[in-house]
Amino acid sequence: MARQTSPQSASENTTTATAKTAAKQPAAKKPAAKKPAAKATTTRAAATKTTATKTAAKTATAKKPAAKTAAAPTAATKTTAARKPAARKPAVQAPSAKTAAAQSAAKPATTKSAAKPATTKTAEKPTAPSAATTAASPTTAAQPAPAPAPAEVTSTAPVPSAVPDATKQAASSVPAGSAPAEFGSAPVKSGSAPAKSGSAPAKSGSAPAKSGAMPVADGGSSKKPRRAARRARKAPNTGPASIGRSGFTKLKNMSEIRHYMRTDETPVFFVGATAFNLLGLDRWVRGFSYITYYDSWDGTHPRVFTPSEKPYVEFDSGESVNNWLLRNHEVRAHIERRTPPGTRPKIVMVFFNEETERICDELDYELILPSHALRERLDSKIVTTQIADSVGVPSVPNILTTVEDWDDLEKQTDKAGLGQDLVIQTAYGDSGKTTYFVTSEAEFAVIKDEITGVEIKIMKRINNRPIAIEAVLTRHGTVVGPCMTEITGHTELTPYRGGWAGNEMFPMVLDDDSRHEAIKLVRRLGDRLSKEGYRGFFEVDVLLDTDTGDVYLGELNPRVSGASAVTNVTAGAYADVPLFAFHLLEYSGIDFEIDVDEINRRWEELASEDEWSNMVIKHTADTVERIDVAPKTGRYVIDHFGNLVYSHGDLDWHLLTNDNEAFFLRIYQEGDYRWKGADLGILVTKAHLEAGHGGLSLHAKYLIDAIRGMYRVTPVKVSDGEEAVDGFPSKAVPSKGN
Repeated sequence: MARQTSPQSASENTTTATAKTAAKQPAAKKPAAKKPAAKATTTRAAATKTTATKTAAKTATAKKPAAKTAAAPTAATKTTAARKPAARKPAVQAPSAKTAAAQSAAKPATTKSAAKPATTKTAEKPTAPSAATTAASPTTAAQPAPAPAPAEVTSTAPVPSAVPDATKQAASSVPAGSAPAEFGSAPVKSGSAPAKSGSAPAKSGSAPAKSGAMPVADGGSSKKPRRAARRARKAPNTGPASIGRSGFTKLKNMSEIRHYMRTDETPVFFVGATAFNLLGLDRWVRGFSYITYYDSWDGTHPRVFTPSEKPYVEFDSGESVNNWLLRNHEVRAHIERRTPPGTRPKIVMVFFNEETERICDELDYELILPSHALRERLDSKIVTTQIADSVGVPSVPNILTTVEDWDDLEKQTDKAGLGQDLVIQTAYGDSGKTTYFVTSEAEFAVIKDEITGVEIKIMKRINNRPIAIEAVLTRHGTVVGPCMTEITGHTELTPYRGGWAGNEMFPMVLDDDSRHEAIKLVRRLGDRLSKEGYRGFFEVDVLLDTDTGDVYLGELNPRVSGASAVTNVTAGAYADVPLFAFHLLEYSGIDFEIDVDEINRRWEELASEDEWSNMVIKHTADTVERIDVAPKTGRYVIDHFGNLVYSHGDLDWHLLTNDNEAFFLRIYQEGDYRWKGADLGILVTKAHLEAGHGGLSLHAKYLIDAIRGMYRVTPVKVSDGEEAVDGFPSKAVPSKGN
């Protein structure tokens, strides 16, 4: 059904002009024409040519003031006319006597502001007939006139708003802003609610309102709303897809890839405890935004959404945080508002499990990540080592085994020639929490319950420099990001021995030969992962033996990692696109063509010309405290007195230019609690944080102390054996990935 609207201001001016003009009309010598009946018959609607002409002439001299402007027939009138057997879908409907009088009276003032009448589908561009035209044109008057609408529709008082009657009826049935009948259905569109003041009139013959507009029955009554259809499901790779208005089906170079990222409006939501891992990616990807549990910007970041109602929940993992967010009603409503009808929103996160997949399937979200089952398998340090061995990727000398006690461990390690200075890892763990260093039976006794009776990896301990390298496995091969050192185990940052606490990238992370070998290792491992069915983003920990210069595989993290924050601001990212953009491209359904060898060669050269660092600051003391004051998220600078001071709020760290600046991302705020292992915040800077001797630099230590000094807390007494206090969880959310 075609709709018609007109600006409210035009309607008000027309009403005023009509009233004034009607007041100046001379007294009519003939009695005013009678008001037509509310329900006219088909015979009266199909009036003869002579009767229609005389009626129009009499109406033109009537004394009755105009009650309406020259408005279009209502949707209800058109519906009634369409179902009468005598009416043959006339191109222009003949106005009633009352309407013709109003048109004649208001003609001098409404020549330009009068709204065009809506027509049937067979009409092309009809114009609104005036009373004089109706009387003078035999052809127009000869058209069979449709029966007028019911009295309650045609005899209402003048309304200043230009809302069509059918639209008003639909709006009265569905309150503005009401939720769809079924969650996952398309949101109610504008067209079901009254048009705003100043809206442009709808063109004649326009299509009826889509999802959200209520169907109008004959006579203007509204039917029960029908359930809106769910968004059409689309697999990640469904063949050629059209790219915007260009009609292209393939991206052929980096310029086209950048253009696609900046113009594609498909919504992509990063869901996590914080926005840290992929913060700033929205600078390149138009549809990218963040849904977080902690609002680090207090509602001021335009691309970050945090639910307002967050009752206390004791989260024990990153997966539990993300699943809570996906189930939250505010989050679901936010995703619906940001998702165009017919489009599946894309979801990205660091940690997820089978429950996450079920939630996304129920809500019709597209989780653009490898399956949980595959990631779980590849996340095992045992499986990673076995896959690496199959393609000749070297690992630190090790054995994969199970042990029952200290004697069993000693026997097996002696046989393998690993010695007694050992590193033991269980199959799964994060941030070094399941990496143990053992040199004696006493140290073994402390961790015995964690490592006995399960499959473990026992490695010879070497003097090494841990290197983090991120990559994306695409259909054309593995694109490798820059090499970064890992900041691990520093007691100023983390209470966990060997625990991850940040990354650094600077020109001499590795010499040219070692960098080249490390990139080759990652590419070889990535290409092997494709045979496992994996595709997308992953991170590899590489170990550089500082005594021999050998490069070894440390572990594989088949997910976005904490190093991503640095990867996305490198010179290579600004020369082309951020590394994660290739992951989005792989799951976009768009065909593309890239030269992986050329990209890797160029990025390897560009990576040695940039410097970035980030460190996660944890609460290291064995205390529980309520946070009364916390430092703000934003840009901090070293002033003339050498003090770290807050400069201003900012959205991310991309605009930092020198080592006297830093960006602090606050995680816990006023009213939250901090406990041993809790992540207080993340500091990003262009300064070098680790000294040549392996410890933190003096500058890094000052930054840590300065940030800690900005907190004001109240101690909370925890009883012996009590694991949690109302308002804070007993376990920290893993930080390396989230």
